[in-house]
Formats: sequence, structure tokens, C-alpha cells
Amino acid sequence: MSKQKLYRGWIVTIAGLGVNLMLGVLYAWGVISAALIDQLNWNATMTQIPYMVACALFALSMVPGGRLQDKLGPKPIIMASAILAGIGFIFSGIYLTTIGLTIFFGIVFGAGMGIGYAAPTPAAVKWFDTKKRGVISGIVVSGFGLAPVYIAPLTTSLLNNYGIKTTFFFLGIGFFTGIMLLAQFISNPPKDYVPQGASPVVKKADTNSLKVDYEWQEVLKTKQFYHLWIMFCFGTFAGLLIIGQLSKIGLEQAGMRNSYMLISIYAFFNFAGRIGCGVISDKLGRMKTLFIMFLLQVAAYVFFPSFNTPGTLMFGIAIVGFTFGGMLTIFPSVTADYFGLKNFGVNYGLVITAWGIGGVFGPLLGGIVKDVTNAYTLSYIVSGVLSAAGAILTLFIKAPSPVTIEDEETNIGMMLQQND
Repeated sequence: MSKQKLYRGWIVTIAGLGVNLMLGVLYAWGVISAALIDQLNWNATMTQIPYMVACALFALSMVPGGRLQDKLGPKPIIMASAILAGIGFIFSGIYLTTIGLTIFFGIVFGAGMGIGYAAPTPAAVKWFDTKKRGVISGIVVSGFGLAPVYIAPLTTSLLNNYGIKTTFFFLGIGFFTGIMLLAQFISNPPKDYVPQGASPVVKKADTNSLKVDYEWQEVLKTKQFYHLWIMFCFGTFAGLLIIGQLSKIGLEQAGMRNSYMLISIYAFFNFAGRIGCGVISDKLGRMKTLFIMFLLQVAAYVFFPSFNTPGTLMFGIAIVGFTFGGMLTIFPSVTADYFGLKNFGVNYGLVITAWGIGGVFGPLLGGIVKDVTNAYTLSYIVSGVLSAAGAILTLFIKAPSPVTIEDEETNIGMMLQQND
């Protein structure tokens, strides 16, 4: 691979990171939800409705977004994401009601976020060999986790100085402009491109050719897909259950006046987890790394009710951020490992629908628990139990059995004979 092509691959990677830095505003929802409670007198459950709808649309739109990315390439998909992000935020500022935010932040921005997130990672990993798949994936998706480091204080400052309405306007214009510009630097490699270090594909007429690229219909027929889906759902449900309420948790549980700092701490360690776990999983293996991440989550949630000081609570948030971020790197890497890169966009779109389920029911449960019990303890217990179940599941999943092109042709022939 020439230096020029390697350089091009890194440009795509960094631009993809930048796109996710814009779209990662979702993880700063805790700041916005706190303002909705304090300035507009919403209750905790109401603030979680637009957030959980955005989580659902984020995941669901990744399926068509990934499919379109596989067919059209990443650039037009990311440009469409920029338009939806701008519309979603600007109209959220105009219609500051539960229904208005649910439609424009939840549905419109959520869809834009999903299709935008679906495009950069497949494009970036195609420029590098499989040994770098984890770390490249980690770098691209780390932008989504790192975003609250700047979005939380920026949003807090805008809210304090201009109010909720103008804050949505500023964010909408900024995200539209930034994503649209970055989209121009993201593309797939040429069709005949072979990454440095990759083994050349040798086809022989007298030998079977190993199938490495699964169509989405074939993915749904494997038990590995459902194992991955359930683990992903458990992990994201546990994390998203409390992420949307971090500001209030910091204020009420540890007396933190500047509780928005928790979101920045979470974001920094989320970023570190996405890159760190990408490197670790490339060396240690995906499932071993996931097992460790789930166990760390269990330990954190067991002690979370006792984190009553700013220091201890920040420590707990750091662990959750690191492990949650790591999962968002490992699952796309596993999807590529198991089912190939050709249809990676739509295949990972199917896997990440699990994130959407976790994103809907996690925040909803967290809001209901807070309103009913006026505490977060039950939420921590549920998160710990789901994390433990996820750890157990990692012990039972194996890569799909090798399938050859000849096997497929034989099966097709048998089916035709049966039809005759």
C-alpha cells in the first residue's frame, strides 16, 4: 500500500471521528434534561421520552443507513445526516413541548444520528487490514463518546446565557455546518484496493472458496447474531439507564453543584474505552475483552449506591464510561470478524438495533424509578444484574462455522431439485 493511500485512510478515519464528535450530543442529554426540569418544570420521566425515542431511531435508522452506505458510499449518507441534524435541533427549539422534542429531537435528529453513525466506521476500516480493525473502529466511534467533553460545558453555558430555545438553534446550525464539511473527506477505497498486510485472495477452480461476506438475510439465520444482539442489549440497557440522568445523580447523590462535570468525565473515559478496548481486543480477543468489561460493570453497579461523594461518584462514572465505550468498539469489530466487510453497514445496523432497545427501556425505567422511589438504587441493581448476564453469555458464543461457496451452490442445487 502506498503512503498516499495510507494517508488517505487516516484522513477518512479522522474525519469519521469528527462526524461522531458532532453526533455524540446524545450523551449530553443529561444537561438538557436538567434544564427542562429546572426551567420548564418537566418531571424526570417526561425528560426521558425524547431521549429514549432518539435512542430508538438512532438504532433503527442504522439498518437502512447501513444498507444505503453499502450501495451509495458514505458521503451522501453523511450529508443527509447533516440536514436531519440541523432540522431536528432548530425545530426542537421552536416546539419546546414533550411532543415537539419527541418529534424533532427524538425522531428527526435520532434518524439523522443513526444514518450518520452508520457510514464512517465501515468506510474507515476498509482502508486497513484486519489486525488494525479494532483500533480503527475504536478511533472512529470514540468521537461519539468524547463529544460530551465539549458539548456538556458548551450546552451548559448556552443554556445559562441564552435559554433552551436559542441553545437548540446554535447547536443545530453548528452541527449542520460541521457534519456537511467533514462528509467531503469520507469515502470508500477503490474496489481493487488491498490493505497493507492483508492476505491476497486466491481463487482456484479445484478448491472451495471460503465465504467471508454474509448477506443480511444469512446473518439473521445464525445463532451468533442473536447472542451478540442480546449481549449488546444488556450492556447498553445497563449503561443508558443512568447516563441520561447523570447531572441529577451528581447533584442529588453527591451534592455536586457542577454536576455537568460528570458528563465530561463519563465522556472522556468513554473515549478512552473505545480506543483502549479496540487495542486490547485486537490482542486479547473480542470475547475475553467483553467478559472483562461486563465484570467491571457489575463491580461498579454493586457499589454505586455508596458513591455519595464527588470523588467516589466520579470514580464509578469513569468505570461505566470506559466499559460502555469499549462495547461500542468491540461489537462492530465482532460483526466484521464474523460476517465480513462487504455488507458491514447493514449487518452492524441489525446488531445495533439492540442498542435501540436498551436506549428506549433503559432511560424510561430510570425515569420511572426516580419518580416512584425518589432514588436511583433500583436502577443500579437492574444494571448490575444485566451486566452479569452479559458476562455469562460471552462464555458461550463462538464464531460462525466456515461456509464455502461450493457448499452454498450445492444447497441451491438441492433446493432446485426439490422444487422440480
